[in-house]
Amino acid sequence: MNRRALFATAGVTALTGWIYPVSADDLVEIEEFSASGASLGHRGLGKIRKSDAEWRAALSPLAFDVTRHEGTERAFTGPGWNNHSDGLYRCVCCETALFDARTKFESGTGWPSFYRPISRLNVRETRDTSLFEVRTAVSCARCDAHLGHVFGDGPRPTGLRYCMNAVALHFVPRA
Repeated sequence: MNRRALFATAGVTALTGWIYPVSADDLVEIEEFSASGASLGHRGLGKIRKSDAEWRAALSPLAFDVTRHEGTERAFTGPGWNNHSDGLYRCVCCETALFDARTKFESGTGWPSFYRPISRLNVRETRDTSLFEVRTAVSCARCDAHLGHVFGDGPRPTGLRYCMNAVALHFVPRA
């Protein structure tokens, strides 16, 4: 058990009076952001885990399919896919800050595209070999919601295109 997990276990024990093992899979470090987009620092939090029934009750059918079963919305149909307002894009499942509108660009694909996440801590990238090709899938670090894919054909300064499903994102105007 690493030091962070040890402290998390101690904190849970102090709050609940119970001792139970906390695995590394139950903890995640994310960077929190204010409504203005300012970093509030790193924070160790528990993973959000819900049953399919709980997710279905909380999400639209399309958002459930995309975020929980790695679906994809049709291009040019997602809510706010062409939104150009200033603000933050948060996870539709857990409200973790994922992207800043200042890094959004028009990719012509019909999905919101960004050249970087708001924090590398808040997203996870994994190898995706579905559809007979190798891609990099992007998910929320806190709740494992599937968001979309990242490609190497984006603009400067990163050269990356985080091509996200609009239904997986909740836009919040900058305060």
